[in-house]
Amino acid sequence: MELARRSSRLILEQGWGTSGPGAKCGSWQVFMWPPFQCLDPAPGSSHRVPPARSGHRCVADNANLYVFGGYNPDYDESGGPENEDYPLFRELWRYNFATGMWYQMGTEGYMPRELASMSLVLHGNNLLVFGGTGIPFGESNGNDIHVCNVKYKRWALLSCRGKKPNRIYGQAMAIINGSLYVFGGTTGYIYSTDLHKLDLNMREWVQLKPNNMHCDMPEERYRHEIAHDGQRIYILGGGTSWTAYSLAKIHAYNLETNTWEEIATRPHEKIDLKVRREQNECVQRGFILPSNPDVFVCGGYNGEVILEDLWKLSLETFQWVRLPASMPEPVYFHCAAVTPAGCMYVHGGVVNIHENKRTGSLFKMWLVVPSLLELSWEKLLGFFPHLANLSRSQLLHLGLAQGLIERLK
Repeated sequence: MELARRSSRLILEQGWGTSGPGAKCGSWQVFMWPPFQCLDPAPGSSHRVPPARSGHRCVADNANLYVFGGYNPDYDESGGPENEDYPLFRELWRYNFATGMWYQMGTEGYMPRELASMSLVLHGNNLLVFGGTGIPFGESNGNDIHVCNVKYKRWALLSCRGKKPNRIYGQAMAIINGSLYVFGGTTGYIYSTDLHKLDLNMREWVQLKPNNMHCDMPEERYRHEIAHDGQRIYILGGGTSWTAYSLAKIHAYNLETNTWEEIATRPHEKIDLKVRREQNECVQRGFILPSNPDVFVCGGYNGEVILEDLWKLSLETFQWVRLPASMPEPVYFHCAAVTPAGCMYVHGGVVNIHENKRTGSLFKMWLVVPSLLELSWEKLLGFFPHLANLSRSQLLHLGLAQGLIERLK
């Protein structure tokens, strides 16, 4: 892997490569592709962008990255007197991939006030927000499901039956087979290993009681991430105020047997994983290649230093691979999301512990070789950056497919 480590511009159809562009490596086809691309506007630009922040969350569809909430104790950076919710951000932004522009979304209805370390997932056209904390941290936590329809720009409270989870923040959640699963988190004083399930059709909460001894349960934690393969839920990273948990082993909850399993992962050859980390971000592209789901972990904090590395974990072999790319700067408490096409976006986070400094930068990186459609679309937008200014009828007349036109709006 020496050539791959020296060059951070190699990507394969199914992984990362070890030689030049267009070369064959066994059954692998190697391509050149820039690992991280900065999407910040040019200096002096008049376009508004989200202020620097941490503790926020983001999700992505084919057209937009949605960023909700966040925290910045710097009065001037967080908007000064114009930000009534200082040091939090009670706002929803979207970044349109086609136009390269940020838009603060004006919405109707009640926007939640628990704006740090909440959980956020995208379900169709709906953003589902659960938990989180306001100021002071741990004193004003949430345990409601707030839903924002991004098409109609309207917030609503999801009315549910059953016993809701405690008021927590720093938990992780995912939607699997029509149900929302929530694991872990903290009240600010007590860390949790609770696992809750919300059937989104019946709208009823259930706390799952695994068939395990307490000693076989995952350790209590917050600011972890979860991934799944449809049969198991995998817990990655996280920690408490006094420790960060190892990635050398991960816990998996088996949905069929209602049991927790401990899985030893396989380390990358001769490379230290810096196995303990929390406040990392992971994205999953299993929905791109369902038969071979991969999880990507970027950045984080291991209790000593902020990290900038990028790793891939196969949920089939549990093999870790250190990718030959690094984030532009070490960061934690950031957010990351991957599009259905396989492009990862990373936004914000803490970049300096001693100065308590945050960033508002946005970066993107393809995790797979883009499809011909995506390559052609990006090339077209490069040649005609003002396509979004044309009317729908003009775009149809030019021969653009309806799905591509929707990306421009």
